[in-house]
Amino acid sequence: MERRDTIELLREIDNGCRMAVSSFEQMQEFDLRADLLELLHKYEDRHCQMQDEAAELLHELGEEGKTPNPMAKAMSWITTEAKMGMKEDATQAAKIMMDGCNMGIQSIGEAISKYPSASDGSVKLARKLIKSEEDFMAEIKEYL
Repeated sequence: MERRDTIELLREIDNGCRMAVSSFEQMQEFDLRADLLELLHKYEDRHCQMQDEAAELLHELGEEGKTPNPMAKAMSWITTEAKMGMKEDATQAAKIMMDGCNMGIQSIGEAISKYPSASDGSVKLARKLIKSEEDFMAEIKEYL
């Protein structure tokens, strides 16, 4: 295990969870079906738990998480607002959230490859995040 790889992978997990939680919170501001809002809350909670796990592991290493890139966060917010402004419904919300899941899966998958010497615990958490994104995509497909 290489300490630097572990720290960087955990920071990517932390960043991914923060971006996801921000997206869940933003999406909940729209007038959506109660069952979809419930699903968003469920996965927001899961991402918060994984973010807490990453933060705890980073803290044990004497490190801190990674704040999302302000430009990436702003672009995500603007894109969601524009798309939902054109068509505010469950189908549009599902499409936007699935796009976010795809980006998260790619980003974390790439980080696992980029940091091959990361600790087993950090890799396990990264895979847990990917699995959560895949599970969310499977559940949200019903809104398409």
